[in-house]
Amino acid sequence: MRSWPAPNIPRLPGSGRPLHLYDTAAREIRATDPSGEARMYVCGITPYDATHLGHANTYLAFDLVNRAWRDAGHPVHYTQNATDVDDPLLERAEATGVDWRDLAEDQIELFRTDMAALRILPPREYVGVTEVIDQVAALIEQLGEAAYRVDGDVYFARSAAPKFGAVSGYSEEEMLELFAERGGDPGRPGKRDPLDWLLWRAERPGEPSWPSPLGPGRPGWHIECTAIALANLGPGFDVTGGGSDLVFPHHEMGACEGHVATGEWPFAKAYVHAGMVGLDGEKMSKSRGNLVFVSRLRESHDVMAVRLALLAHHYRADWEWTPAELTRAEERLARWRAAVARPAGPDGLALLDGVRERLAADLDAPGALAAVDEWAAAEGTDAQAPALVKDTVDALLGVAL
Repeated sequence: MRSWPAPNIPRLPGSGRPLHLYDTAAREIRATDPSGEARMYVCGITPYDATHLGHANTYLAFDLVNRAWRDAGHPVHYTQNATDVDDPLLERAEATGVDWRDLAEDQIELFRTDMAALRILPPREYVGVTEVIDQVAALIEQLGEAAYRVDGDVYFARSAAPKFGAVSGYSEEEMLELFAERGGDPGRPGKRDPLDWLLWRAERPGEPSWPSPLGPGRPGWHIECTAIALANLGPGFDVTGGGSDLVFPHHEMGACEGHVATGEWPFAKAYVHAGMVGLDGEKMSKSRGNLVFVSRLRESHDVMAVRLALLAHHYRADWEWTPAELTRAEERLARWRAAVARPAGPDGLALLDGVRERLAADLDAPGALAAVDEWAAAEGTDAQAPALVKDTVDALLGVAL
């Protein structure tokens, strides 16, 4: 599956600082320490409604990771999936009378367009699940006795995962509640444990399926990301990322699959999660239908203002979207553009260092924005500063002035 075009990133003088990120599994902010190439996997969309501001908030967070690593001198190997076959997609296709393949492709293309407009750096591999069915089936076979069957479906036995619970740190009660809410089936008869999860869904009438050594069927949700990450990045990569709603079950269960399949732990060195964006007092989500779409905002607003509105919130924060967010961002964008159009300004190297410092500290984008605000409001005599600040904002924050 093709990715989207990459924006040009200006070269900046000097080098960025080591990036520190909050690791959900460690429950603390830790230094990322890529050995040469930095490797990152971010879970992609299920393409039946793309792209709302919750998506954009998540992918912008990991775009900042990508930019900070590159600025620190690390080549970045970034992989992302698209869950182009899954129950929600099939249900939406049936409800709307559209072929599920056409719906997926239309929404993936819209997602690509939105990501390019937001100047999100593209993944090296952008992989649809339907492209890697054989890889997924082979990985399930590799799990050996950890996998068992229930009426033809294949499940992962939680008891086979010695590190189960290490990513989320949740209690049994919390896990059961979230598993039921987020696509799990804790009450299914025949399972050995309510928290055992589906690896392979056997063929059902009217549903797409693929031949495999496991029998005809299609992958479960968690195993697809495990297979794609292992095939492209290998175990022990630097960051697994996504929204905070993926901590459990998705990232917990994927980590266990990778551990059992390879014998290596951790599956990822850090688990990094973006907060949720709300609307009208509730989390913005497809299931609730309370969505603000990037494509709609792009029709009537400068997309750089949309990006700035997202950057105004720390990536781990949960926050509420209102039209005032965009108004404030448009005003900030105008101030910054006027400032870099001046013949001179305050010290540009000092501003560059300040932005680097804030981003290295767990992606403090609001702090970085405040530093640029302060620079834009001040007078100075550095004739090189406006061009350098323009490049700094472009390279590190992804905002074209």
